[in-house]
Amino acid sequence: MFSEGLGADESLCQDVQSLSVSKRLVRSVSQKLRKKNNRSAGEEDDDLKGVALRCLTLYSRGGGCKVGADTSDEFSDSNGRRRSSASEEGRGYKPICGPEETAVDCFSYGVRDIFWRRHSRKNSEIEELAANTRMHIFLPDDVLEMCLVRLPLTSLMNARLVCKKWRALTTTPRFLQMRREGSYQNPWLFLFGAVKDGFCSGEIHALDVSMNQWHRIDAEYLRGRFLFSVASIQDDIFIVGGCSSLTSFGRVDRSSFKTHKGVVVFSPLTKSWRKIPSMKYGRSVPILGVSEVSSDFPTCQGHQSRQDRRPRSRIGGVSDVYEDPHKLSMRRHCRSSFNESEASSVTSRRTYKFLRQKSDHSSSKGSRRVLLIAVGGLGSWDEPLDSGEIYDSVSNKWTEIQRLPFDFGVACSGIVCGKMFYVYSETDKLAAYDVERGFWISIQTSPFPPRVLEYYPKLVSSDGRLFMLSVSWCEGDGQIGRRNKAVRKLWELDLMYLTWTEVSVHPDAPMDWNAVFVADKSLIFGIEMFKIFGQVLDFFTVCDVSDMARWHHISRNHVTHELDASSCLTKTVAVLHL
Repeated sequence: MFSEGLGADESLCQDVQSLSVSKRLVRSVSQKLRKKNNRSAGEEDDDLKGVALRCLTLYSRGGGCKVGADTSDEFSDSNGRRRSSASEEGRGYKPICGPEETAVDCFSYGVRDIFWRRHSRKNSEIEELAANTRMHIFLPDDVLEMCLVRLPLTSLMNARLVCKKWRALTTTPRFLQMRREGSYQNPWLFLFGAVKDGFCSGEIHALDVSMNQWHRIDAEYLRGRFLFSVASIQDDIFIVGGCSSLTSFGRVDRSSFKTHKGVVVFSPLTKSWRKIPSMKYGRSVPILGVSEVSSDFPTCQGHQSRQDRRPRSRIGGVSDVYEDPHKLSMRRHCRSSFNESEASSVTSRRTYKFLRQKSDHSSSKGSRRVLLIAVGGLGSWDEPLDSGEIYDSVSNKWTEIQRLPFDFGVACSGIVCGKMFYVYSETDKLAAYDVERGFWISIQTSPFPPRVLEYYPKLVSSDGRLFMLSVSWCEGDGQIGRRNKAVRKLWELDLMYLTWTEVSVHPDAPMDWNAVFVADKSLIFGIEMFKIFGQVLDFFTVCDVSDMARWHHISRNHVTHELDASSCLTKTVAVLHL
């Protein structure tokens, strides 16, 4: 009896010792496996997928949990086999891994949840990144093009910096045509002729009218060039003529200068520059006009008439004797050849003209045809010019046109309205050039609006209507004959009855005698710059002729504070819808 009780006590002690050994084994194995999981990168993928949240899943061959089992080597077992906690001897103990699971949780309380949340967050970020990558890869070009074409110009310029594909996609002719035909464009004003510290910097100041933001564009082609004229054609700006100093390059110096006859084209959408054929004569501040013609417009037209045999610059009083003898001989040669061609039969000339037109237009079918007209300006000797030239975008060359009427005077302003190029002179005369027929017409209107002699009128065209801005004295205090102040008024010419009608009054006092006014669709933009109290101030206004012709200020940022006073003389403005 006593021996049986002693044997039972010894077996109980052995079971307790085996249980304590199992706890130490669990602790050591858990630490080793935790270190192994931290070092190995191969098991990290399994952790992200939620496979190894319970890392101690040690199974025996019999199917029970190996943790908590004693070995026959340490504890001499007469049967020579391992005993597991799932055997009959371990029925009185609760399994460590739970009543139904055969794994050991190696995390302390709360650490398992933190670990799961962290890796599930990583897994979601990886899946989101992969989804975004797949979306950008498989986004069709036409869908991406439709998204980019609706961006404002500033956002479109930033989008081109994303990748080469976006840059190539947004600079194709098809994309530019889609943007031009859509309703996603806003008016932009481009201010040229900035002078800083006495030098023509060549910078272009661009104003986004819708956002009221100024942008600065560097223009190496215009550095040192001043007194040029600009004209907007579709999405491009044409810079025509101008001067540059010969003694001190870059400065506004008229003592020794060179008059240019070259023409440069600037594209704001692509920020690119290109050259087109030069004019036949150098001109500074020429009067420009842009006209869109049909595809059947004659390409070779005798613009010079036989009766037009006046000297080149009768207005300035300079004779052909004081000009270049080589040019004089060339003109005589051209006149003689022209007379010989006039002696030929009219039938053969018409046949040649028809064949030439047919061959030219067959190659240029479907392209938009635009004519750029340059009239007047100052020549190489600073003399006023009465000649004119016309540039055809299809033939890509300049052709001389008929000179201004004999007693017209010096042209000071001009604009294209309909199919006529209207030009106003300093002697208050109005003439129109018929673009299709190729000759000038003197226009006799009702008495011209009164004006101050120092302020030359400016012609603008908006929505097929011809306007003129002139400065006149305003009678004040109800007293007739008392000049109170000068005002700038907007007048409209009735093209049917040739009468002038006052439309509106500009809100600002006419401080700038060289103010610039440009029109785009139904809007007329005005730019005035003048120096006062040691600073150059600028005022930008806009008038909507379809809305009672009311004037509004559009920019009060005064971007011209850092410019010189000579910028008031050299400035010129172009407007584009971009």
